[in-house]
Amino acid sequence: MPESWWGNAIFSLIPTIMLGLIFWMVLRMIIRGDRTARREYDRIEAEERAKAGLPPKGERPLAAADAAAEADAPPQVATTPPADGPPRA
Repeated sequence: MPESWWGNAIFSLIPTIMLGLIFWMVLRMIIRGDRTARREYDRIEAEERAKAGLPPKGERPLAAADAAAEADAPPQVATTPPADGPPRA
């Protein structure tokens, strides 16, 4: 064990710094592995959807998209604001 103040400071900080670096490296590997796995899963899913003749993920078939658009559309009512309406407060 070092006897000087600086030696003690360095000797006590080295384990903390090393553990911090190990923790950072492990988390980095986990995050990168997850990102790579998700990318590969998406690639495989896209290939399987193409083999099955389905549209790419996130796209709806044309007939279903048209039906959904008609169902979601507000009714077509022509309204015009009054020309000389009362003043708003």
